[in-house]
Amino acid sequence: MHPRRPAALLAGLVLSVLVTAGAGTAASVADDPAPDASGLSVTGFALGDLRTSRLAADAEALDTVSVAGIGLRRTGGAVSQPTPDVQRVRAAAAERGLRTQLVMSNYSNRLGDFDPASLHRLLSDPARSARVAARVADLAEQGGWDGVNVDLERVRPGDAAGLTRFVQLVSDALPASSTTSVDVSASTSAAGYRQGGYDLAGLGRAADVVVLMTYDQHGPTWSGPGPVGDLRWQREAVETAVTQVPAEQVDLGVAGYGYTWPRSGTGRTVTVAQARTLVARDGVRPRWHADSGEWSARLDDGTRMWWSDRRSYERRVKLARDLGVHGVALWQLGSADRLR
Repeated sequence: MHPRRPAALLAGLVLSVLVTAGAGTAASVADDPAPDASGLSVTGFALGDLRTSRLAADAEALDTVSVAGIGLRRTGGAVSQPTPDVQRVRAAAAERGLRTQLVMSNYSNRLGDFDPASLHRLLSDPARSARVAARVADLAEQGGWDGVNVDLERVRPGDAAGLTRFVQLVSDALPASSTTSVDVSASTSAAGYRQGGYDLAGLGRAADVVVLMTYDQHGPTWSGPGPVGDLRWQREAVETAVTQVPAEQVDLGVAGYGYTWPRSGTGRTVTVAQARTLVARDGVRPRWHADSGEWSARLDDGTRMWWSDRRSYERRVKLARDLGVHGVALWQLGSADRLR
């Protein structure tokens, strides 16, 4: 999931009708072959508002569905419970033979961002960590989930050991058949991972899978226009991480969305379908960047856009194979192109 995800994205994304983006430059979804991810584990992140029909369309291309389901309370000592919609998505995935993970996050609707203060309260107190980890494991087991994804972001460097301890506590509290994964904001240097509050080697021992969030390299509230996750940047981030975590435990994060950078005001997140709709509305010819593996466009009003679609996903599948990692993890189902 995202290190700087706008609140609007977490609140739920409204899908537009898929349209073909400019003739001759941007290929339609139908023009690109379905990505073949055989041999890789494929995880799709989802929100509770994911339509069952959309899950059904992607099911054959997935192994695991991880649903954003429980949030850390402001005190750092308790978590929310999964809503009926979250449980509905779990049931729909399980009915299609997919493994499911319950995502535990410190995202705050009040802040519109991840809450580092509540996270510090959790990770700095071993007793509190033990209680919350046990509760998270109980909710996952009671709800029929196959594991837990720990998505704790904006970690303070001094809380790295606490994060590793918490992930280990969750793993220990789950049944032996369950899996634990942990999300890590991508960096291209070992120092960058440490500064981000990540003891990669420790997390690799505590969790079954380390999901590198190799997206949000650029975004409208923290950088100028640029790729959501440039292929070359992603490769460097993974190559750095696998010096400390076995490659067979690492998932390459894949963006299934885009961003806008207007001339004035704040940009926003767009689904792939919305990006195509905006381009088609203005009659703009988007540009495919082969080195980055993403699309960009400039709208009539001067707004710049970058987005990652199914062609981008196919390039990341190839990158994951080249790097010999465990799999790919897509944020998010419903916003991204259909995988098949």
